[in-house]
Amino acid sequence: MKGLTTIILLILSNTFMTLAWYGHLKFKELKGFENLGLIE
Repeated sequence: MKGLTTIILLILSNTFMTLAWYGHLKFKELKGFENLGLIE
């Protein structure tokens, strides 16, 4: 059961990070956000 939980968490983490990365790339393409940093 512990191994299955680890696999599920890894899949969820990987999916989230992939979506976050693609969202980050799209966010940079939006007008008006070129100079917006993570901390401002």
